[in-house]
Amino acid sequence: MTSIFATFADTLADGGWRAKARPNQLPPDGDWNGWLVMAGRGFGKNFTGAGWINEMVETGAAGRIGLVAATAADARDVMVEGESGLLRLAPSWNMPEYEPSKRRLTWKNGAIATLFSAEESDRLRGPQFDLAWADELGAWNEPQQTWDMLQFGLRLGARPRWLVTTTPRPVKLLKALLAREGRDVVVTRGSTFENEANLAPTFIQALRDRYEGTRLGRQEIHAEMLSDTPGALWQLDWLDRDRVSKAPDLKRIVVAIDPAVSNNEGSDETGIVIAGVTKDQQIYVLDDLSGRYAPHEWAAKAIEAYRRYRADRILAEINNGGAMVEATIRALDRLVSFKSVHASRGKVVRAEPIAALYEQRKVHHVGNFSTLEDQMCAFTSDFDRGRNGYSPDRVDALVWALTELSGPQHTVSRWELRI
Repeated sequence: MTSIFATFADTLADGGWRAKARPNQLPPDGDWNGWLVMAGRGFGKNFTGAGWINEMVETGAAGRIGLVAATAADARDVMVEGESGLLRLAPSWNMPEYEPSKRRLTWKNGAIATLFSAEESDRLRGPQFDLAWADELGAWNEPQQTWDMLQFGLRLGARPRWLVTTTPRPVKLLKALLAREGRDVVVTRGSTFENEANLAPTFIQALRDRYEGTRLGRQEIHAEMLSDTPGALWQLDWLDRDRVSKAPDLKRIVVAIDPAVSNNEGSDETGIVIAGVTKDQQIYVLDDLSGRYAPHEWAAKAIEAYRRYRADRILAEINNGGAMVEATIRALDRLVSFKSVHASRGKVVRAEPIAALYEQRKVHHVGNFSTLEDQMCAFTSDFDRGRNGYSPDRVDALVWALTELSGPQHTVSRWELRI
């Protein structure tokens, strides 16, 4: 492992991590308990986190460290093995031994860092730390529960401290940490463009062309903490209020697809959402597998989800693909239960009754679906694809799934009231 990362580490030898870091990537002065780095994509948040953790180990300021990410794969692939992860930034003379099976890094001076996932917050019961690094807190599955477990364990040494590196999302926990700024928390804010010298020119240009001036760009590039969009059909508070970590027994499960008509760099995504309903008509959103796929890829994704969740049916909108949509599914599994759906009304008209179900507390998200939820909370009655720079394909798939599961009584009664 050392030989793989020694070359990169040696490039820091002329002054170490601090010599390469920008001023706002360095730990702030002062008496603080927590350091929140809330910055845009590509700012260098992982470089900041990994550099500081290595420095704290080298100086003997940390001996037991908790590393927490949204998933176990994120902890491994980003925080440890990533391009700006702990192994890449460790100097060759102080390279930690990484034991993936034990979720552990051990340095020569005896310092130990253990990896955790927000999907398994109970694993944080018991371990003790003097330092913690929490990455992408805004995307955690169970943010408050995981954070509480981490804080209970942060009790070693004279001054245990934590670092959070994240892009902003208006989750309750992140708002609470921001409210502590100026007391025991210091906040570093930054934009993607501050790190332009270290990012591909094509990436920077694509960001400017597609996202500059948009709501998503303000959040993901400039790291603005945005509140709910005025007039949006969904509110994040509704989603957080009724979010659960596990679904009960479900009487029906469906996989809904809103297929894209092309597959290239500028194509829309294919929305793929899995949801189920209980006997008492409570609906649970189980997964969001949406992405930019070729037809055979989205069909394979949907069929795999159909089998894994033991779903009753695959639904797919056929407005654009026509008979090709079902044919693509049947080519991979001719026996799958399939239903085609056709949009005879606009997106907003179809979405409004589903948004009403959320307001009535009849829908629960099983975990956190950041991209889907951001799309939902930006979807207004005057949504314009050209102005917003994207098509709400994830929302479309969600609406098809929940329309199927909620039954006609909700949509009919809703529209009878509107006439």
